[in-house]
Amino acid sequence: MKFPLPVLAAIVPLLLNSCGGGYGRIALQNAPKIVNVSSYDPKEKQRSGESFSATDVSALRRNGAHGLIARCGKGPALDEKCTDFLSSADRQGMRLGTYYFVLKTTDATWQADQYINRLREIATSRGLLGKRILLVGDFDTKSSPADLVAFIDRVEARTGVLPAIYLENSDRLRNSLANATAAQKSRICQCPYWIALYAPTSSFQTPHKLMKAYGIWDDWAMWQYAGVEWSGRSVSKHYHHGPWKSPPFFGSMDRPLEHNAFNGSVDELDRFWAKHSWVVR
Repeated sequence: MKFPLPVLAAIVPLLLNSCGGGYGRIALQNAPKIVNVSSYDPKEKQRSGESFSATDVSALRRNGAHGLIARCGKGPALDEKCTDFLSSADRQGMRLGTYYFVLKTTDATWQADQYINRLREIATSRGLLGKRILLVGDFDTKSSPADLVAFIDRVEARTGVLPAIYLENSDRLRNSLANATAAQKSRICQCPYWIALYAPTSSFQTPHKLMKAYGIWDDWAMWQYAGVEWSGRSVSKHYHHGPWKSPPFFGSMDRPLEHNAFNGSVDELDRFWAKHSWVVR
């Protein structure tokens, strides 16, 4: 069927909005949402609304969060709130996830061991044995392809699971990974890509453009479209280009927090979570 140009001009934006505006497989308002937290959470209250704590995340669940990903550690240090966040998310029936912020200044294999050892301790002490816990490596801007591969190799060796990969957004890290060897790229692309793209202005105005800059992945799994930066107080940074305009707050929450959209349906989210989670026994 052929349409005259004026009709096409009217139809194309509707088609883009219906499938996520070209940024993903599903529109932002319909994409399953996941919240990520750390010891810096909750941030300070900035408006009226619902609040949460490390021991009570029921408001996050009420606002539509399908899962919670808690920071387990950063470099040599463990995150003291990870245990409580996981326990409270489990009580709410949320999907459980964790990430480890891998620093260049500490051996990547050692950090992978600390990550897995800590998760085993948490699962054993908090009745989470047999639960699926998503594994994620978050890499700082100085990381090299060898660092990513070392972390991935150790996590898979210890758990049998390939972790998701979150990358701090920087020219340095993009250039480093874009120039990785073919073998390194092949190994890294076995792990799903969790995109960080929440700046109000950016040369990478879609996840696909950012993904292509690395020259590793063919698709992305999750997108952190809302982040928080500190500037005397917590400042919400949220993506609002094209049809993927996002609000500064998550639902009715009374303070900024970091939240993400999954690139697919709830059923696809379940399959993704199962594939990249470790069942601690």
